[in-house]
Amino acid sequence: MASKDKNLSIPTTNLKSIDKAKIAVVTSSWNDDITGPLRDACVAELKKYGCTDLISVSVPGAFELPVAAKMLLANHRLDAVICLGCVIKGETKHDEYISNAVAQGLMTLGVMSGKPVIFGVLTPNNHEQALDRAGGKHGNKGTEAAHTAIAMIHLGSEIKLAEKQKIGFGQ
Repeated sequence: MASKDKNLSIPTTNLKSIDKAKIAVVTSSWNDDITGPLRDACVAELKKYGCTDLISVSVPGAFELPVAAKMLLANHRLDAVICLGCVIKGETKHDEYISNAVAQGLMTLGVMSGKPVIFGVLTPNNHEQALDRAGGKHGNKGTEAAHTAIAMIHLGSEIKLAEKQKIGFGQ
């Protein structure tokens, strides 16, 4: 379902407490009138679900999100990294190159690290669409990014638990 028809702040699954989780939030300072509210909503939602061990850092732009996430994963025992940014379409294809590079970088980092690296980057056509997704009529993508991290942390815990409960051969 397109986000124009959906409130991003409503969880799609039942979420449980993450009181023992350590999470980093990396926020692009470019378009900070958008990314600030994304970060604030994300952090508030994580705290709502019990997370008190949070690291929050800023980077100049969305392009720097993957490197900052990698640095955080290399230097901290994290359960997830949430990356927030906003790349608004312009008159050239610059936004496409940045958005594709960031998405690929974050996905690759998540796969390689085995840790959830959450893509909370808006890619709207204009500033109004960005505002609609940063606390406006479509809710807040920062809240959705927090929900995704929470769900992925629980999935990782369930997979580890299932592995520990195996008994015998051939299972």
